[in-house]
Amino acid sequence: MPAETNQTDNRPNTASDDDVAKFTALADTWWDEHGAFKPLHQINPVRVAFIRQHLIEAFVLDADNSKPFQGLTVLDIGCGGGLLCEPMCRLGATVTGIDAGEKNIRIAQSHATEQGLGITYKHVLPEDMSQLGQQFDVILNMEVIEHVSDPALFMKASSDLLRPCGVMFIATLNRTLKSLALAKIGAEYILRWLPIGTHDWRQFVKPSELAHWMRPYGLTIKHMTGMQYQILQDCWQLSPDLSVNYLLCAEKSESP
Repeated sequence: MPAETNQTDNRPNTASDDDVAKFTALADTWWDEHGAFKPLHQINPVRVAFIRQHLIEAFVLDADNSKPFQGLTVLDIGCGGGLLCEPMCRLGATVTGIDAGEKNIRIAQSHATEQGLGITYKHVLPEDMSQLGQQFDVILNMEVIEHVSDPALFMKASSDLLRPCGVMFIATLNRTLKSLALAKIGAEYILRWLPIGTHDWRQFVKPSELAHWMRPYGLTIKHMTGMQYQILQDCWQLSPDLSVNYLLCAEKSESP
C-alpha cells in the first residue's frame, strides 16, 4: 500500500497523508483473510506465481528448487503488512519491506517474527531510501502507485533503488470506465469488498502513463497481463484484459 512516511523538510515527496491514514486505520486487519484486505489475500497466489515465473526467466533460476530466489535481494515498496514479503522470503530471497505507515511496519515485523522469517522492515519513503545508495535485484510495486501523490517522482525513486539489469514488478488499476464501474463503484459500494474511499478513480494509472514515467530510467516493459475475478470459481486469474487490474514485469537497462 502507499509507500510514504513522515517527511520533515520541504523536499518534494510521494506522501499522500489521506492514503497513509486510510491504511493505517486498517493495519490491524492485514492478516485477516476475511477482513478489509480479503481481495489482496485472494490475488496473492496469482501475483506470486507471476513474479516467480518471470524472475526464473530473467535470472535463469532453477525452477525445480523449492527456494529459487536464493541470492536475490528483493525490496517491496509499500509492503503493508508483509503479504508479499513473506512468500518472497519463503522462496529464498533476502527481503526488505518499506511502507509509509509506521503501524503497518510494526504489524508486518511482528507477523514475520511469529513465522520465523528474517525479513527487514523499515518505515521510510522510497525517495529517502534511495539517498542511501542501496540497490536491489528486484523491486515490487504492487497496488501502490495509485495511492501516491507524485507518480513520476515515485517511479524515479523506485528506479534508483533497482540495480542495472534488475527487474521491477508493478500492479495497479487502469483508468477506464470499466474500472470505475467494477473496481470503484462495484468493489466499494455494491459488493463491499473494500472500505468506501479506498481508491480514487482519478488516480488510477493507464499503461501508457506508466510506460512514460518508466522510460527515462531505462525501464522496459517485458511482460504485461490483466487480472480478472472469476465469479463462479471465486478466484482471480490472469487475463489478456487490461481494462481493470493489470500487472507487469519490467527490466532495467545497464545504463538509462
